[in-house]
This record gives sequence, structure tokens and C-alpha cells, in this order.
Amino acid sequence: MRILHTSDWHIGRSFHGHPTLDALEGVLGELTRIVREQSVDVVIVAGDIFDSATPSADAYGVLTRVLTELRDTGAVIVATSGNHDSAARLGFQSEFARLAGIHVLTRDETLDVPVTVDDDHGPVHIYGIPYLEPALIRHRHPGEILRTQADAVRFAMRRIRADLAERGGRSVVVSHCFAQGVADAASDDLRDITSGGIDLVPMSVFDGVDYAALGHIHGRARLSDSVRYSGAPLHYSFSEAGKPRGAWLVELDATGLASVDWVDLPIPRRLSILTGTLDDLLTDDAYTDAEDDWVSAVLTDTVRPLDAMRKLQRRFPHCATMVHEPSVVADHGTRTYAQRVQGKSDIDVIDEFLAYVRNGEGASAAESEIIRDAVAEVRSAETSA
Repeated sequence: MRILHTSDWHIGRSFHGHPTLDALEGVLGELTRIVREQSVDVVIVAGDIFDSATPSADAYGVLTRVLTELRDTGAVIVATSGNHDSAARLGFQSEFARLAGIHVLTRDETLDVPVTVDDDHGPVHIYGIPYLEPALIRHRHPGEILRTQADAVRFAMRRIRADLAERGGRSVVVSHCFAQGVADAASDDLRDITSGGIDLVPMSVFDGVDYAALGHIHGRARLSDSVRYSGAPLHYSFSEAGKPRGAWLVELDATGLASVDWVDLPIPRRLSILTGTLDDLLTDDAYTDAEDDWVSAVLTDTVRPLDAMRKLQRRFPHCATMVHEPSVVADHGTRTYAQRVQGKSDIDVIDEFLAYVRNGEGASAAESEIIRDAVAEVRSAETSA
């Protein structure tokens, strides 16, 4: 049996204010082509199908078209809800979707009810663990201690193992969680992870199944041969620049996991982080290849340039972010600003202020002339008052 493991589609997500619906639909269209060419039997989406609990009509339209095209290949689809999804909205009419071979698993009451798909070697039981918020489910399971994500996923896996022991056969678990061992794969886009380790799920929780298809991390990650994250199909953060986009192609044979191979998805627009002075970024031929990329510019000018973003976007139309990080930072010592200007003239006080806020660079000759004229005008006005 061939299974394509994907996750974190985040339909409806914007990239620094720019819509991504068209780009995502194009990438998922390529995913459909892979499913057809590779004769995939099951497509898994491990949570965060939408980016919002209240998706737009356009986002629903993309999902409908993509699922229809995937189902037309003959593949069974198994999807779970993530922390960005509304389980209730995503699971609405899931019973009808199931009749069409699209299984949307969002309820904690049915954790131990698998989607069973048969091949020449017998059944494969696919169990879905939606994102489990302990505070929202503990009242339905009063006999369980459900304080953390680890508690919730352990609880789910106990039920799954008990059911699997009775059914027998091969098994796959789909879970949306933050498992230990993926710190290097995390990005600044993971907005809902609690600090201090409270929401970390030990990888050992997934022992006993042939494959664990995880979601929540936006970069691919291999925790073990049988426990993996596929990452998101699009780049949603500049921290993901240079990281591949794709899915895991999982093959099960008669005894269990046979192989796992990575399949690449196209990247509609690359991400580039460019560092240098504004003049360098605007004129250096070394940056020509990045002119059509999403660009995050890090300006190293001593003084923050005026109107820098507009100038950058003339060369890089898709420049999305800009930060000023001077390559040289003035050392003002231990004296306070008041101590440094004590006893100085008004003109010297202004020059000292400019040097303080501009990393040691005081007034230029032209600025000094303007300052002298302004101070003289103020003194003249005060004298005549």
C-alpha cells in the first residue's frame, strides 16, 4: 500500500499580507499529479487544513476542488483537524464525505475508530488523532488525567493500541502535535506552542504502530524511520527559506513499513534573505537572481535610509519585510546622555543627539548649517519676544 503523508496546508494563510490561495492550489494540483503517477492508495493530511477557524468562502472553494481532484485519482483521503482548524466546522457533514472516500477525523470520542483500507496483504487501519486541547476534552473523560498535550496523546494512543490489539493488521496513526526531537525543525510561524515543554509529546508515545504521520511543524523532520513530519506545502515564513517543500511517500508491505521516500513539490516563489547596505542591494549584480523572489532585506547602513522599502521594491517587487541592523554600533560608554551633553552649546547638544541615535554619526556639513540657522532663528525670536 502506498500512502502520501502531507500536513499543514493552511488554506487561507497570507504571506506578509499577500494572499497565497492561488499558489497553494497550484502546488496541491502538483500533489494530485504525484498521487496519480505514483499510484498512491491513501492521502493523509495531518491537521491545519485551514489557517483559520472561520475560513473564507474562497478557502472552502480551494479545499473542495483539491479534494475532488485527489479523490478522482482513486485515492482514499484521511484528514484530521489541527490547532488552527475548527474541529466542528471541518467535521461538518463528515459522515457524508466518508461515503465518497474522504474521511475527516475531528472527534476525540472516535479516536479508536479507524479508517480501514485493504490491499493484497490485508487491512491497514488508519487512526486519526485531531489536535487535542486538554481543557476542552477532559470533561468527556472524567477518569483520565488530561493536563497536557502529552497526556492527551497518550490517552489517545492507549485507546488506539487497545483497538488494534483486537483487530490485528498493520496500522498508521495521524496526529497533529509537537513531538520531542524536532526543535531544529520549528519555525517562527508556530504561533501556539506553549513554552517550558508543557506541550511536548514524547516520541515514544507512538511506539507500536507501523507509521506515525505527524503535522504541526512546517519543515520536514524525521524523528525515526516510522515517525515523521512532512511539513507544509508552501513556505509561510522567512525562517523556512531554503527548506524543501514536499511529502513523504510511505510504502507498507505484508509485514509493515517497507520504505519511506521524499517527493518534492514545486516552490512557486523562492524566499531570499538579503543582507547589505541599501546601495549594495539596489546596485550589486550579485542579487539579480533574487529579483523575482520573496525578499526579506536586512539593511546594514550605519544610518537607517529614508524611504528604503519603496526603493527596494523598485528592484525587488516582492520585497515583503525590511529590518535595519547596522553593521557598526557606536559604543556610548557608561555615561548617560545627560552627562555627555552637560555644559555644551545648543548646537553641540543637537550634534551629540544625532550621533547617539545614528550610531556615532553626527551632523553632516549640510545638516550643521541647517542646525545653526535654526538655532539662530530661535534665539532671534526669543530676543524679540
